[in-house]
Amino acid sequence: MGLLTGKTVIVTGASRGIGRAIAHYCASEGASVAFTDLKVDENLLSLEKELTEKGVKAKGYASDASNHLSSQNLIDEVAKDFQTIDVLVNNAGITRDALLMRMSEEQWDLVINVNLKSVFNMTKAVQKVMLKQRSGSIVNISSVVGVGGNAGQTNYAASKAGIIGFTKSVAKELGSRNVRCNAIAPGFIMTDMTKTLPEEVINEWFQKIPLKRGGTPEEVAKVVVFLGSDLSSYVSGQVINVCGAMQT
Repeated sequence: MGLLTGKTVIVTGASRGIGRAIAHYCASEGASVAFTDLKVDENLLSLEKELTEKGVKAKGYASDASNHLSSQNLIDEVAKDFQTIDVLVNNAGITRDALLMRMSEEQWDLVINVNLKSVFNMTKAVQKVMLKQRSGSIVNISSVVGVGGNAGQTNYAASKAGIIGFTKSVAKELGSRNVRCNAIAPGFIMTDMTKTLPEEVINEWFQKIPLKRGGTPEEVAKVVVFLGSDLSSYVSGQVINVCGAMQT
């Protein structure tokens, strides 16, 4: 029996990278998976097909987590289609890097809305379902940049640090109804985006990491499964770094 058998998981921003790996790993552990992207495209459709072929129920939705009404409508649709929502993974996120002196208000607002407001929108919407059923696990994808900061990423760092404070507060608010909330702070993860970096830049990053390598999306996904499953039934309000000891 899989660790998530009988559970329904929602993953935002799941068409590629870490989100796609999370959706796959949850399905492999027996979960029914609802997942989102901004639009219905080949990435979303192919993921739905791949997950269904694992023998689980899966459905992709076009939804903008940074939009309050869109988030509420998504939760209503998923609750109707799947009857229950047991795990929410707030994964959707973007970067718009620039030094503070060159960062525009638009770059700041966009990153805060997509990375942080989306977590508020989705959590506020899903709490009604989880409080009613008196169970649930919310997993928010933060970043080691939200823990330790990074030059040229003040907007991204602020959004990911905000997620950590939000996570701890939600854990305290909803814990009495058996709803848990935790955050994961990935480090240097080898996605399509990071793989396009010059080899010398990647090697420079590796030298800063005690394990001397980048992480994989699957290694983040495994921690999501742990936090979404009953194995972590007494874990709430925590931030788990998945970074090869880059941030300790």
